[in-house]
Amino acid sequence: MINEQTAGVFTIAVTPFLPDGAMDWDSVDRMVNFYIEKGATGLTILGMMGEAGKLTADESIAVVQRVVARSTVPIVVGVSAAGFAAMKTLADAAMDAGAAGVMVAPPSNLRTDDQIIGYYHNVAEVLGSTQFVLQDFPLATNVIMSPSVILKIIKECPTCVMLKHEDWPGLEKISTLRGASDAGARRISIMCGNGGLYLLEEMLRGADGAMTGFAYPEMMAQVVAANNTDEARARDIFDAYMPMVRYEAQPGLGLAIRKYTLAQRGSIAHDTMRKPGGALSAAARIEVDTLAARQAIKLKKLGL
Repeated sequence: MINEQTAGVFTIAVTPFLPDGAMDWDSVDRMVNFYIEKGATGLTILGMMGEAGKLTADESIAVVQRVVARSTVPIVVGVSAAGFAAMKTLADAAMDAGAAGVMVAPPSNLRTDDQIIGYYHNVAEVLGSTQFVLQDFPLATNVIMSPSVILKIIKECPTCVMLKHEDWPGLEKISTLRGASDAGARRISIMCGNGGLYLLEEMLRGADGAMTGFAYPEMMAQVVAANNTDEARARDIFDAYMPMVRYEAQPGLGLAIRKYTLAQRGSIAHDTMRKPGGALSAAARIEVDTLAARQAIKLKKLGL
């Protein structure tokens, strides 16, 4: 199970599809192996970048069962839903399959602090003993959570054991939350997203690791590991990958770039996005390939 001390790299997994949009189960198996071989210490599935909203309820449960059965690392399952009944159904199925916990993002209609806090009280009640990750991604949800709101949720909802921190900019939020726990507030794990754009600084501010889907999960594993022993080395590794991190972070194109890269790396057979969703242009593919080639040269100089 995930807990307040969980650390490392939980890669946000894509959902592989065949060219016709059907599930690509062989690629699911290959992808799980790939992520773990590249240093993932956990996986998060059915997240926003996993095209969860394009799956049927049966497909979602099947993905959970397939990934959990294949994996040797803990699995967190995104269960965000418009209603609590759907959330509970998927969460219960995930935990029955052997998941380590679930992740819940707030619905976009929450506007006040009291509404946000009340919503997560309801989440905790609905999920029962299931430990959950609070996803703080205002750029996608349009829900602004201040540190004081997050601290109140942490205090009042004991099953909330992890924050997926994706505020942007959000480094001061990490410092505030860590300062509060150092002063006696309940500590929870902080795992960071945003494609790894700020991973190095986030680790230095007190984050416990990454929970994001950059197509080179080894970067995150290497930076997290090096940060504990050699900050200069961590910076060199981070810098080598930064051009690709930056390119993949393009709004609206990020998932297509990520899937194309993963297909080029042999992790999945096809870079198909289920409709609605497009593919990269020929020019964009050339740009990704150029960045990958230059990145490989930099990594070779670092002995990686």
